[in-house]
Amino acid sequence: MTSRVSYSIVVPTTGRPSLRMLLDALLGRLGGPDAPAPEAIVIVDDRPRPGAPLPLPPSVDGTGDLVRVIRSGGRGPAAARNAGWRTTTTEWVVFLDDDVVLSPGWARDLAADLETTASEAGGCQGIVTVPLPASRAATDWERNTAGLESALWITADMAYRRDVLAECGGFDERFQHAYREDADLALRVMDNDHRLVRGTRRVTHPVRPAGFWVSVRAQAGNADDVLMRRLHGRGWRERAGEGSGRFPRHVATTGAGLLAVAAFAAGARRTALAAGAAWAGLSAEFVAARIPRIWDRAPAELSERCRTDLLEGLGGRFRATRLGAPWPGEVVKMLVTSLVIPPAAVLYRLRGLVEHRGAGPWPSRQVVLFDRDDTLIRDVPYNGDPTTVEPMPGAAEALERLRRQGVRIGVVSNQSGVAKGYITADDVRRVNARVEELVGPIDVWEICPHDRDDDCDCRKPLPALVERAAGRLGVLPSDCVVIGDIGGDVEAAVAAGARGILVPTGRTRLEEIAAASEVAPDLNSAVDLVLGDDRGGRKRERVPAERGVR
Repeated sequence: MTSRVSYSIVVPTTGRPSLRMLLDALLGRLGGPDAPAPEAIVIVDDRPRPGAPLPLPPSVDGTGDLVRVIRSGGRGPAAARNAGWRTTTTEWVVFLDDDVVLSPGWARDLAADLETTASEAGGCQGIVTVPLPASRAATDWERNTAGLESALWITADMAYRRDVLAECGGFDERFQHAYREDADLALRVMDNDHRLVRGTRRVTHPVRPAGFWVSVRAQAGNADDVLMRRLHGRGWRERAGEGSGRFPRHVATTGAGLLAVAAFAAGARRTALAAGAAWAGLSAEFVAARIPRIWDRAPAELSERCRTDLLEGLGGRFRATRLGAPWPGEVVKMLVTSLVIPPAAVLYRLRGLVEHRGAGPWPSRQVVLFDRDDTLIRDVPYNGDPTTVEPMPGAAEALERLRRQGVRIGVVSNQSGVAKGYITADDVRRVNARVEELVGPIDVWEICPHDRDDDCDCRKPLPALVERAAGRLGVLPSDCVVIGDIGGDVEAAVAAGARGILVPTGRTRLEEIAAASEVAPDLNSAVDLVLGDDRGGRKRERVPAERGVR
């Protein structure tokens, strides 16, 4: 079959060797009418400080522009996926983990899935299989990974329509670990009345190597659970297909332990004894709940031996070595980590309460376009000297706030000094580079080098700069906010169908302030308007004209 839908593939990676095998499989199975090729394979390098080259196979060299590598700065899988899909233009975007193994017919089945669901769903999940050992009982980490088989909407293999991603603002980058960010997106997609379905394509997700403390480190997800509840309410677990969890028991266990220590230190021996007994009982229950699971996914012939040896071990004749490694070490690991997990879970939950206090919905408006001179940096007429660049007060902070919320940032600036011959285009680029050094990365620059009488369509207040910036970022002008210091900035926004916010300075005329629909006294207040509007219900700020003029 030949698919009538277009798709791109996005693979976030931290450079695991498995990336090479995945790319070899993708490139080796995309030929022929039964396996239509993607328009792009975007590899997102999410290492904070890339050193060694990514493990790309030699087959990438002959693909031309099909495979491209971008960097996301080590901001986590949600930010990496956003960076990837926003570079695409196809109808569908398929997200894959960098360590999955594709089934032989994956590309063909993917095309069939997308063809079948193109008109009826916003997303389509693949079938994930986690192989477990056949010769021994699975470890705790292996069993946890096996939970991916029944998990809903996980991005090990998940396809979304690109317009749905844009509508929802993509992944919430406040989820900085590979945990909950996929469930959060799925719930938002369904809240926007899009269906999510399961397809027929299959991938295998091997169990990654893990250390002794992996189950303790996994408790960091308790902080993300705070954000999930803030965003989706008390019933988020049921909607996301999650169980109730053990956190209330972890609180009780931790509380009993702390009370026992405090009472003992205060000399209240009876209270200490009672609290200590409660802690011991709750801890024993947790250990018991984990240890029997050691045979949950074991082969049938091994299960009875597990039970027998465990019972004999409790009777003083422990012979776990009959089961083969890593069973004895696994029991020790569960005994130790079961004592550490409850307080770790509580500490991470407290951290989440602090980090996500007052958290509002992830903004769907994803682009803010700034004027440059007297908005981001102080205006030096016809400036071609990077050493004279000085940020406006609060500029770096305001832009960083937007980045943390996943909002992309652009600059739209008139630079008529180029047409007048006072500066060159290279001078403008050098000044712009210095701006990024001082206020952080800018996703897109759009510059008008023309003079007032050049009859161009890009000099503000005309809309072309805004329209071009929006097009390069894959959004509509109506998805953009334009922030500037003069009426021409706001007029360009209105002409393009974007939202305009005026931040007046000494050169802003009173009539420009009066005409602007939204006015903020400074950049951070303008950012409050952007984020506050997306969070719903925060009043847009208006300031009297005299407050914005020096």
